Amino acid sequence: MPSDDAPVRHIPVLGREAVDALAPSAGGVYVDATFGAGGYSRMILQTPGTRVIGIDRDRTAIAGGFDLVEASDGRLTLVEDRFSRLVEVCEAQGIGAVDGIVMDVGVSSMQLDQAERGFSFRLNGPLDMRMGHDGPSAADVVAKASETDLANIIYIFGEERHSRAVARAIVAARREAPITTTRALADIVSRVVRSKPNEIHPATRTFQALRIFVNEELDELHAALVAAEQMLKPGGRLAVVSFHSLEDRIVKTFLNERGRRAGGSRHLPEVDQTLPSFEIVTKRPVVADDDEVAANPRARSAKLRVAARTGAPARPGTASFDWPQLADVMRGG
Repeated sequence: MPSDDAPVRHIPVLGREAVDALAPSAGGVYVDATFGAGGYSRMILQTPGTRVIGIDRDRTAIAGGFDLVEASDGRLTLVEDRFSRLVEVCEAQGIGAVDGIVMDVGVSSMQLDQAERGFSFRLNGPLDMRMGHDGPSAADVVAKASETDLANIIYIFGEERHSRAVARAIVAARREAPITTTRALADIVSRVVRSKPNEIHPATRTFQALRIFVNEELDELHAALVAAEQMLKPGGRLAVVSFHSLEDRIVKTFLNERGRRAGGSRHLPEVDQTLPSFEIVTKRPVVADDDEVAANPRARSAKLRVAARTGAPARPGTASFDWPQLADVMRGG
């Protein structure tokens, strides 16, 4: 394993705080559920005797981690998959329970910096936005979704108050020609959403919304939290870094629900109530300090929440979200 002072390609936002919260120990098994550039895995592996299962749906990230796999002396295993499937991933490796799980939710800076991935309006490229390499692209959604669905997607996932105007503009533009590039979409949005100097780009919220929708990020996040509850040993820790309010709200709500008794009623005896499955470690989210924000402006919105698994059984993972679903929109449902 490389020494502590070896060069590191990427340091994740709140990375040290997240890994310190896991408190890696020799013999422990940990899941880096969003491997990315491997920043969390590198830090966990600095503790001798640890083992890490790294998961990423982006095969480019998996391929980029091969050097770290070789340097880890067999202690790092990389798997191309969605982090919502971390139970199945671990079971395929012969692992029934783990000591810690870390998640860094959302798009990575590497993905944003690759024009061909189509995540950013700063770089012209195909309107793709898929973290994996399957399913509909953002261009497919823009071409297929109804005006109503587009407005709902942009409003719910982008929190864009001009969503109806943006949806109308997209539908009008696609009648003239297919919208296939990031620049084309950004130009369309910029014509109906105005911004003042020093404000975010007019297309920011629309691009965020399409990215979240195409990758089913919020549904995936909830499923990953449920999977983490199933996989963690008693005392095992879950650390989640999120970057906007939609993600953080899901994490906060999930942990708060799991952190208190469920089904409590004055008509039920105490033993019949469901015990908390998590103990909240961070009563308030951990945020980046001024130095980290100065070095990486993306850190400004980051929030880290940490919880420790109790010995109570995992709860059912059912959830019903009142927002558009990718499969329904693409089939015109």
